[in-house]
Amino acid sequence: MLRIAVLVSGGGSNLGAIIESIEKGDLNCSIEAVISDKDSAYALTRAREKNIPAFVVSKKEFGAESSNRILELIKDKVDLIVLAGYLSILNGEILRQFKNKIINIHPSLIPSFSGAGMYGIKVHEAVIKKGVRYSGCTVHFVNEEVDGGEILLQEVVQVLQEDDAATLQRRVLEKEHYILPKAIKLISEGKVTIKDGKTFLL
Repeated sequence: MLRIAVLVSGGGSNLGAIIESIEKGDLNCSIEAVISDKDSAYALTRAREKNIPAFVVSKKEFGAESSNRILELIKDKVDLIVLAGYLSILNGEILRQFKNKIINIHPSLIPSFSGAGMYGIKVHEAVIKKGVRYSGCTVHFVNEEVDGGEILLQEVVQVLQEDDAATLQRRVLEKEHYILPKAIKLISEGKVTIKDGKTFLL
């Protein structure tokens, strides 16, 4: 059974999708910890309602040591770290100890609308402003470069003429709820390999 930690900053709807997939028997994994950088995150409530250990590691309290504190909480306890709407940046030793064992969900088709400053509703605002016809979401591995790791899965969403950032965000989120559990499942079944900066699915 794959042991995971889920890192969140907000409502935790992607966390909810993971929990639902586990409860339905689609995912053979266990959530060993939910960690947020905000004590107000509703995701913490979702975790506690399911008796999942929940922790707050805020920048206000831990500052530059936040990533090291997260590593302390999960070291030797999890096999995979899942960033599910986590807005802080991991750095340092945790990236080395969990190399190719951290995935993130990003609300665009990387490399478009990604990188520093591109997160949450800001991504969808940029998509609308640019007038592109298609957007979507990406599950990728995490490395030292923001949104720069190997791409694992992507789903496409058409951008409608009547869309604003909020309506587009809702439709992209529906796809996120689908591909994030799917990505975890592929990893749990040993169906993902990384070679020369690309992922390959078995």
